Amino acid sequence: MHPRDKVIDRAHAGALAINLRHLHAFSAVAAAGSIARAAEEQLFRVASGVTRSISELEGTLGQALFDRGARGMTLNSYGDLVLVRARRIEREFEDARTQLVARGGLGASADAHSLFASILNGRRLAVIASLVEKRNMPAVAREFGITQPAISRALKDLEGGLGVALLERRTRGLVPTPAGEIVAFHFKRVLAELRHIGPDIAASEGMLQGSVNVGALPLGRTQILPLAIASLLARHPGLHIATVESPYDALAASLRNGDIDFILGALRSGAEAGDLQQEALFEDRISVIARAGHPLARAARVDFDALRQATWALSRHGTPSRELLERFFSAARQAPPVPAVETGDLAVLRGLLLESDMLTAISAHQLRYEIRDGSLVVLDFPLDETRREIGLTQRLGAFPSPGARALMEEIRAVVRRSPDFPIAKLNSVN
Repeated sequence: MHPRDKVIDRAHAGALAINLRHLHAFSAVAAAGSIARAAEEQLFRVASGVTRSISELEGTLGQALFDRGARGMTLNSYGDLVLVRARRIEREFEDARTQLVARGGLGASADAHSLFASILNGRRLAVIASLVEKRNMPAVAREFGITQPAISRALKDLEGGLGVALLERRTRGLVPTPAGEIVAFHFKRVLAELRHIGPDIAASEGMLQGSVNVGALPLGRTQILPLAIASLLARHPGLHIATVESPYDALAASLRNGDIDFILGALRSGAEAGDLQQEALFEDRISVIARAGHPLARAARVDFDALRQATWALSRHGTPSRELLERFFSAARQAPPVPAVETGDLAVLRGLLLESDMLTAISAHQLRYEIRDGSLVVLDFPLDETRREIGLTQRLGAFPSPGARALMEEIRAVVRRSPDFPIAKLNSVN
């Protein structure tokens, strides 16, 4: 699965049915403590309309959200859960408003709810976000099973309410404006909150449901993530888990906009992770790996000269493992290997090692099963200076779904149980 394939899939279909106006009414009633006060002081609607909004939202979610009494409306335990998401959604709309004002074209006094009142529900939210992302109206129409005129009307309503264009028609198709990029980014974050409401309620009753989207960097794919997923699904078969395999920059962008829930892999430092929350799980280092019958596997001593004469298959320039290897050689005042093959595909790399005398330098965890069965070996040339921390990355301030939290805990348990993973000295990196 690629994070750009679909803004929202079948596993998230329940989020599309949630009416955002009903959710706004729910939040106002929770704050006011009564339908009458919320209707008169915050929503400026008739009380019967607000009552219908609350009833329809409860019908959509399948649970009563308030205890109704003579003194007013009090949130029950389900309502408490929904209110957390409702307030996060309100903050996303407010952040979108603030950025649109900063970009110009909107008055500073504009109200976030009024600006986005035409959105109506999660489905229309997803349509607009997908249109900005795909830039192709026929493709979006097929994805959601609606007509192009319906999409055009939804876009026109939103642009009319905002007073700014979100997409421009050019010879090559639709192009998002800066305002369109802002709106799509925050709409996708809102969608992430919407799709967590149902799983939040289910988890309060002891059931893990919903979908978890994991950004999987190479090191976690071979052993850690499969073991964690299999263990979790054995206990909670109602979960749906999707892995997203992309370069770090693409995964980080998807994490920031809510497409994925967390990333498992090598942690970053500096500007790359400034707005992300990182948790170190264990330390790893690069190893020089070859086929079992490789001449260097039988050599009494492997030195820089021997490595220099070898043929190499390495990860692409700029990847963490490649940078660590080059830094190691530079510190030793040696010229780094010049690869004959550069690849990010583990299957290609595995085939090259097994069928030739090529060497590679990656984490031994990525080729664990071949090393365990003896078809590949780690050469006696330690690269201790290539140590790095592997762990979990989340968006700063995120509130993951119960399923995502459970999978992260399962990953931690896999690392704790296995002697293959030396525990990191630091548990968190910000």
